[in-house]
Amino acid sequence: MSKEYKCASCPMRAKYEKSPRSFVGRFWRWHINFCPGWSGYFHSLTPEEQTALGQKYNLTKQTK
Repeated sequence: MSKEYKCASCPMRAKYEKSPRSFVGRFWRWHINFCPGWSGYFHSLTPEEQTALGQKYNLTKQTK
């Protein structure tokens, strides 16, 4: 049974996509640095998808 993550459709992530410099956008970006849900979502992706997200959001290597 695989866990379903809502990170792909997160309303805060959508606000970041629309306006990364907004308060909510900056909060979301800060939040993903330690969010266990984001970590699980990130690690559920293929290595190619992880690389793409890493480049898109300027992430350092994510580990569990």
